[in-house]
Amino acid sequence: LVAEIKKKVTEAFEVFDRESNETVDVREIGCIIRSLGCFPSEAEIQELIEKMEVEEVGGFVHLEKFLPVVTKVLLDRRFRPIPEDVILHAFEALDENKCGYITKEDLVKYLTEE
Repeated sequence: LVAEIKKKVTEAFEVFDRESNETVDVREIGCIIRSLGCFPSEAEIQELIEKMEVEEVGGFVHLEKFLPVVTKVLLDRRFRPIPEDVILHAFEALDENKCGYITKEDLVKYLTEE
């Protein structure tokens, strides 16, 4: 189980490792953790970053520091996923025409303007 989780965490990390040097921008940490199905608050993200011993503000996080912290979060099931009914309600609020989908253009508008 631990090996599977470490693999999953590493794969998520690698998506954001644009330089392929086992580092990511500290600002990406929340996105990576959320991509793993965890939904911590911004304050909780900052606590996790502190545990990763980032050497400089606005710096980079190394996989070797990221992996044990996030693996423990997943093993402990520390941050529960958002309930499905909450996500469905949010989708329905965006689907103004009640057609069962949101166009790409509308989604971009919601995410960038509203």
